[in-house]
Amino acid sequence: MTSTPAPTPPSAPTPVHWKLVVDAGDPHAQADFWAAALGYEVEDNSALIERLLQLGALPAAATVDFHGRAAFRDLIAVRHPDDPYDKDSGTGPGRRLLFQRVPEAKTVKNRIHLDLHPGEGRRDSEVERLEGLGASALRHVKEPAGEWVVMADPEGNEFCVH
Repeated sequence: MTSTPAPTPPSAPTPVHWKLVVDAGDPHAQADFWAAALGYEVEDNSALIERLLQLGALPAAATVDFHGRAAFRDLIAVRHPDDPYDKDSGTGPGRRLLFQRVPEAKTVKNRIHLDLHPGEGRRDSEVERLEGLGASALRHVKEPAGEWVVMADPEGNEFCVH
């Protein structure tokens, strides 16, 4: 009698890098807001852009001057300052928000949003700081599950501060 070998257990999947993409009317203003809100850095893609321009692979009309350096006209990302990134492209595989220009304005409630956790006892001062950056407090929520403030960024995207 021959025995059937035991099936090989499935291996764990390789983690997938991801970024959250946010539609924006003004991606650069959104990047500035969220970089300041989160303590992130705006990615510097200028070296990549200059190479693409020199190769003729990118038209000059697809770029803008952003804080004194070349940037893509229709998209820009912010990333956590501790995360790795490729120095040749300025792009990182870590915690990122990418803002992409779209022609239409936001019209309905977000189906996904960020929850910010500034730390114990810091919610009110964080809400005030974010309002100073251009956010708006929409409502204060107090439920048995917790308390938070629903806010909107300068383009109306909702997020919560816990």
